Amino acid sequence: MVFRGAVKGLLSPRGGFTYSAGMAEASITTGTYKLYPSPRNRVREIFLHEVFVPHPYAIVDPPSYDPRGRWSLFAAHRLADGKNGQLVTFELEADAQRFSSRFVPD
Repeated sequence: MVFRGAVKGLLSPRGGFTYSAGMAEASITTGTYKLYPSPRNRVREIFLHEVFVPHPYAIVDPPSYDPRGRWSLFAAHRLADGKNGQLVTFELEADAQRFSSRFVPD
């Protein structure tokens, strides 16, 4: 695990990552994604249950899907294929499934 700057990172359930603090915004690089946290996140944590939304400009509002557990939202760049989008991570698998089944990009 590598820490850069004065900002401390979090460990992803999928393995280590780098947390970089830049001038404007911090980024987190996992083995799968480069992530940019949403300022609306209440917690700065990557949860185990992930949903990648391949629409970088879609409005994604996790609270409107009535999650029972905690969640976090990131602008995401998928490293494998270079696809940009958003990553929503959920503490509970049921919340991720509910979001996946209800989400329709605008």
